[in-house]
Amino acid sequence: MNNAASKFIEHVAALLAGVAADRPVVMINLLCYRNQALYPPGFAADPCSGSEAYARYARDAFGFVQGVGGSVVWRGAAKAILLGPSTERWDDALLVQYPSKQAFLQMIGNPEYQAITVHRTAALEDSRLIATTAATP
Repeated sequence: MNNAASKFIEHVAALLAGVAADRPVVMINLLCYRNQALYPPGFAADPCSGSEAYARYARDAFGFVQGVGGSVVWRGAAKAILLGPSTERWDDALLVQYPSKQAFLQMIGNPEYQAITVHRTAALEDSRLIATTAATP
């Protein structure tokens, strides 16, 4: 794992410090696709839309999610923002559940997973990733 990836994982781990180790975590993903995917110079990829680039990422990413015991809970098209900044635009929303924060950290620390994130980065104009846990009664 390179130094930048290591620092990113440390940062994410620090952000998740308040999440109990034994609780499932659901990641809320809000996705805004680029009209045209923006790959780094020299990266060999056929030109495509942001949505198509995200599909390239998702095709492999969901295997990594399952590999740590996670699952996609729900995915759908974002149709309208009823409350929130009118300047934001989201194309899709995605809920992914992991058995624990450690499972999520294990996945994002995997160099093979990190290699496919080039497609996610190329795909997205904007995104949000929000870690949640079930409310306790």
